[in-house]
Amino acid sequence: MAGCGHQHHEHKHDLCESDRGSQFHLFQKIDFIKLQCLNEAEEGSAKNVFKPWDERLDTTKFVESDVDEELLFNIPFVGQVKLKGVVVIGGENGDHPSKMKLFKNRPYMTFDDATAEPDQVFDLNEDHDGSLEYTPKVSRFSSVEHLSIFFPSNFGSETSKVYFIGLKGDFQEAHRHGVTICTYEARANPSDHKTGSFDSVHHPVS
Repeated sequence: MAGCGHQHHEHKHDLCESDRGSQFHLFQKIDFIKLQCLNEAEEGSAKNVFKPWDERLDTTKFVESDVDEELLFNIPFVGQVKLKGVVVIGGENGDHPSKMKLFKNRPYMTFDDATAEPDQVFDLNEDHDGSLEYTPKVSRFSSVEHLSIFFPSNFGSETSKVYFIGLKGDFQEAHRHGVTICTYEARANPSDHKTGSFDSVHHPVS
C-alpha cells in the first residue's frame, strides 16, 4: 500500500512540473518601461531576470549589485495581480540573495523606504534551477499593482547576483478601474467653486 501511495506521489509531482512553467507568466504583465532596479551594476539589466520559465537557467542574462549586496526591484504591472508564488535563482559563489522582503503598492521605493515594515519577509535558500517556491499570503497580495522586492543580504559575497525572478499568480486588466476614477472626477467638477467664480466674473459685464 505504501508503494502505491509513493507511486501516486511521483506521478502527481511530474504533472505539477509539466504545468509549472506556464504558471509563471506574470513577467508578461510587467510595465518594463517603468521597471527599476536600484544598485544594479549595469543600468537596465533588471529586465534580464524577468523571462520565460524555460529561459530561467540562462546565465548569460542577470542582475548584479554594484557597491554592496543590496538589490531593490520596483516592479509595476500593467493591471492588477494576485501574487501566488515567487522563485529566485541566484549566483553560486555566495552571491545568491539570502533574504527577500516584499512590499505591495509602494511605487518608486528607495533603500531608505525599504527600512519600513515589509508586507512579507522570506529567508531564502540557494536555488540554482528554480526548484524552490516562496508563497506570499494571498490575502495580503490579492490586489497588487506594484510589487517591490528587496534583497538586503546574501550568503557572504560582496555583491549579489540574480539570474531569474519568477512570478506566479492571476492577472486582471486595469481598464475598469480607470473608468471609475474618470466618472467620479467628472461628477465632482460641477460642485466645486469654479462655477461660482465664473458667475461673479461675468456679472459686471452684463
